[in-house]
Parts: sequence; C-alpha cells; structure tokens
Amino acid sequence: MLSLKLGWYLLRQKLRGNERFPLTMILEPLESCNLTCTGCGRIREYEPILERRLSVEQCLSAVEECDAPVVSIAGGEPLMHDQIGEIVSAIVAQRRFVYLCTNALLYKKALKIIRPSPYFAFVVHLDGLRETHDIAVEREGVYDVAIRAIKEFRKAGYRVCTNTTLFSGNKPEEYHRLFAMLHDMGVEGMMVAPGFQYKEVAHHDIFMQRGEAHSFFRRVFDGCRAGLRFYNNPLYLDFLMGKREYECSQWSTPTYTPAGWRKPCYLIADEHTSSFQQLMETTDWKAYGFGRDPRCDTCMMHCGYEGSAVHEAMAKPAALAELAWRSVRPGVGRKNVSAR
Repeated sequence: MLSLKLGWYLLRQKLRGNERFPLTMILEPLESCNLTCTGCGRIREYEPILERRLSVEQCLSAVEECDAPVVSIAGGEPLMHDQIGEIVSAIVAQRRFVYLCTNALLYKKALKIIRPSPYFAFVVHLDGLRETHDIAVEREGVYDVAIRAIKEFRKAGYRVCTNTTLFSGNKPEEYHRLFAMLHDMGVEGMMVAPGFQYKEVAHHDIFMQRGEAHSFFRRVFDGCRAGLRFYNNPLYLDFLMGKREYECSQWSTPTYTPAGWRKPCYLIADEHTSSFQQLMETTDWKAYGFGRDPRCDTCMMHCGYEGSAVHEAMAKPAALAELAWRSVRPGVGRKNVSAR
C-alpha cells in the first residue's frame, strides 16, 4: 500500500515538473526526552525550549502545508506529549503513513492511546544488543524494555520497525545477531544509518568518517543472513557501502519543530522559518552537502540521501528498474547484496 501511494505521488510530482518536493516530513511535537543519548544533539540544541509543545492544531497545519505522503514523528520522545494519541489519529485519518520514533520507555501508554492501523508503525530505537544499546542511551535496562515493547506491539497487532544508528567502535558481528533476532520477532524492517556529528556532541569520538562507514556497512551487510528486511531503499544501502555516490537532497525530508521549520535540514538548523513555503523558497540548497559545507562532510544520513536515491530512480530508467526489482526481493545478505 505504501509503495502504491508513493509511486502515485512521485508520478504527480514528475508530471507537474517539480524538481524539489518532500518525500517524508519529520514532525517533532516536542524536543524534551526521558533519555540523554550520547550521540544525540537534539536535547542539547533545543535546551532553551524543551518545555515547549506543539498543539494538535499546529501539527496538523504543518502536515497539511507540507503535504508529504509519509510523516515521521520524532523529537525528543514523542510519547511524552500529552496529546500524541490525538496527533497520530488525526494524521492517520488523512491516509498518510505515520512512523512514530520511540525509545519505548512509555510503550504501555502507547498501547492505550494509539490504535493499530495499516497506516501506522512504531519505530523502536535500538543501537545494538543489550550492552551497546544501554551505553548509547546512558541508562541500564532500556534495551530490555525496548525488546519487551516490540513483542507487546506485535502481539497487539501493530506494525513495528526499528531504527539503528551506528557509531565508530561498533562491531559488525553484533548487528548480524541483532538484525536476525529482530527479523525473527516480526519486525517489518530495520532502518540503519551512521551517526551524524552534531556540534553539540562533536567532542565525543564516536562518529565515523566516510571511508570508515563504507567499510563498516559492507562488513555488516555482507555478514547478514540472507533475506533480512531493511526499511531503507536498496539504492541507499548501496550508498552506505560506497557502491553509489549521491548529492544530498535535504529538501526531501523537511522538519517541523516547536521553533518552526528547520533550515536547511533535520541535522543542521542555521535558522527556523515560519512556513514550509519560506523554507523551500529561501534556502540556498546548493550551499549544503558533501564538499560544500564542512558540517556535511561526514553525513550519510537517510534524511539527506534516501531521497537522492529515489530521484535517481525517477530520472534513470535503469535505476528505476533496479529499485523496483530489488524492492520486491527485500533484504540484504551474502546472497543478495548488489555486487556492483
């Protein structure tokens, strides 16, 4: 259902001659969190407004203004928002696909206020197995809660994905075990990306350079059991392994926060704008990206590059055919990673 909706959306954009348009909107109803993850810049960057909350009306207005087919609800920890159930149900009612990113500590609350839907999925944060994950989030026991939450979500009929951020010093073999376990638990797909070096946490020596990331992801994917389901599109996974090169498409994933629309992107906020139109029309997109802005040189995040893979597929028939073929044969592993 998601593939059909995205396909129709992309066709409409192409027929209209639009060069820049959102694929996924990131909605952050609040920035406060119940964890202090080592690699996260959000709670540090937005410290002056951590108590601020978007209203249901503000969230819906931003979603409608952006009009992306997919809405990723993040933060902060979105389940801390008193009206998160109303926000989710209202967006789902618009037949948009909603992915709620959570550390799962409030999963019992989520079970009470959010109903299962084909248009909704929980995305549970898991940066590794028990020891690795608990170190990353700076609290013991969080891994066990996350695993318990995934089981409870699946038992209750929810769609579930996971989001894993990888850092320098991680061991590829750990992720072979983690991803196989999540697959067997019924997780719909795993999202992966290397951590971004936010200036607020740049003093931590945990972020991969590009060459290191390419090598690391090749070792991860080459060692995975065949057929594992990754939620990122396969061309982006090639990019992580250094098999493709893309320019960043920051505009494909606009982000709305209690401070406004982040300009230029989810990862960098040189300023905030009050409207989506202002964001799209006043941002000098060519000033950002690898080789243009030093802050972008280590970035390989899906919010900037997954859209680039989609746009390559729209522009090149061969890439579109490969994306379609590999999308109906989901998973990576020894037997089905592109050899190019």
